Amino acid sequence: METDIVIQLAILLFTLGIFYAMYNFPKQALTRPRTKNRSTNQAHIHFIKGAEARSNRNKSTSFNLAKSAAAEAGKALILEPKDPAAHILKALSLDLMGYKIAALRSLDSALSPPAVKALSGGERGDALLKLAELLVGLNRKRRVDSALVDLLEAVQLSCSDQAKAFCLLGQCYEIEGLKVEAHNAFEEALRIEPDLIAARQGLGRLR
Repeated sequence: METDIVIQLAILLFTLGIFYAMYNFPKQALTRPRTKNRSTNQAHIHFIKGAEARSNRNKSTSFNLAKSAAAEAGKALILEPKDPAAHILKALSLDLMGYKIAALRSLDSALSPPAVKALSGGERGDALLKLAELLVGLNRKRRVDSALVDLLEAVQLSCSDQAKAFCLLGQCYEIEGLKVEAHNAFEEALRIEPDLIAARQGLGRLR
C-alpha cells in the first residue's frame, strides 16, 4: 500500500510538471488522482506517455506525436474507461491531428455519465469551452447553436479562461445575427483581458 501511494504521488507530480508548460487547456481535469490499484497505475503510465507526446506538439513530427498521444490515451481508457482525463487527452490529440469529429466524440464522452462525475464544476466548464471551440470551428449553423449553449454553461461554471469563453460567445452571437449580444460579449472579454485581439476584431466587425 505504501509503495502504491508513493507511485501515485510520483505520477501526479510528473503529470503536473508535464502539463504546466504544455498547452492552454486547463490542467486540473487532466491531473486528478485516481483510486490506488494496479490497473489505475498502468492507466497512468499510458496517460503520461500520451501527455509527453502531446507536450512536444510544436516539433516537426507533431502529427505522429499527437497520434502517439491518442493511442496512449486509448490504452489508458481500456483500463480506466470512466476517466475523463484520458478522454480529454485523446480529444486534444485528435484535434491536433485534424480529426475534429472524433475529438468531439471524445469530449462528449468526458462530459457524459459516468465520466463527468469525476469533474468539478470548473473542470466541466473548461471541457465545455473546448467543445464549443471545436463546434464553432466546424462552422455549421446547428453546431453553433449547440456551442452557444455550451458556452453559456461554461461561463456560469467559471471556466478558467473566461475571456476566451466570452470572445467565442461573441462570435457565436455574431454568426446568429445577434449584434447587441455579440457586442456585449466582446466587451466583457476585453474587460477581462484588454489585449485580446480576437475580441477587438469582433467589435471592429460590428461597427
